Amino acid sequence: MPFSSDSVRVFLAVLDGGSFSAAARTLGRVPSSVSMTIAQLEAELDLVLFDRTARDARPTDMARALEPDARLLASQLRQLDAQALSLHQGLERKLTLAVAPELLSVPWAKPLAVLATEFPSLEVEVLSSPQADAMRMLHDDTAQLAVVFERHAGNEREAFQELTSEMMVAVIAPAHPALAAASRKLRYEDLYDIRQIAVASRDASISDPRFFLARRIWRSDNHLATLSMVREGLGWAYLPHSLVQPQIAAGQLVAIDFDNISNQLPLWVDVVWKKDQPLGLGAQRYIALMREMAPARRAP
Repeated sequence: MPFSSDSVRVFLAVLDGGSFSAAARTLGRVPSSVSMTIAQLEAELDLVLFDRTARDARPTDMARALEPDARLLASQLRQLDAQALSLHQGLERKLTLAVAPELLSVPWAKPLAVLATEFPSLEVEVLSSPQADAMRMLHDDTAQLAVVFERHAGNEREAFQELTSEMMVAVIAPAHPALAAASRKLRYEDLYDIRQIAVASRDASISDPRFFLARRIWRSDNHLATLSMVREGLGWAYLPHSLVQPQIAAGQLVAIDFDNISNQLPLWVDVVWKKDQPLGLGAQRYIALMREMAPARRAP
């Protein structure tokens, strides 16, 4: 094949430099080496690429016709070299994040824009699943990172980085019978007897006592399904304020104004990984970017 990675570099250097000597300086070679490479390329192509009658090496129409594809090939070769180097240095082929669906509105995606620029060959997969299932994905190696609420119990196999904080609020439809029938403000303990709609694992045996309160609970693995059911007056839900604020502003939901307690449950949001699982360059960079975004550390 006439064109090789070296001949493409020399060809483009002459085009950009305007002469064999300028190309030689750019490439760190002697002019005779550049001239020989171009001459060999012309012989193999049976084309005249540069007019040598003038002092400068003027590209012919054939050279200009080949230029766009030559630049594309040079770009592809650079990308291939970068990918090979990244793989050698430890870049994973695919980075999988498991994100709790209630947290899809927090800024977990911002670092991905940096990763896309720094590691263009990295494939990213984002899976949305209830917190318990997201953590299961982490521990069975389906995902390398999980974006979840802070866990109520520590795990010595896990490491984490805080991302942000979220305020959980109890919300209900304005026309829910519990509000219409009440002759007073609801008290927190009234929620025990009102159906709760919860984002939860498909495994009914798994429940986080911070989020499961009522005696009757309908479960969904999707935050949008949960919102739809709450808007239809089927029950109340504990959800992040950032997620429900648009619904509250539109009058589709209300944050319950309790008579005896504040309707606020502050929780941290963490990105979690396994200590015993080596992380690739993409995951390491994602965590570092999360650390740069993180607020002040929580008090011990």
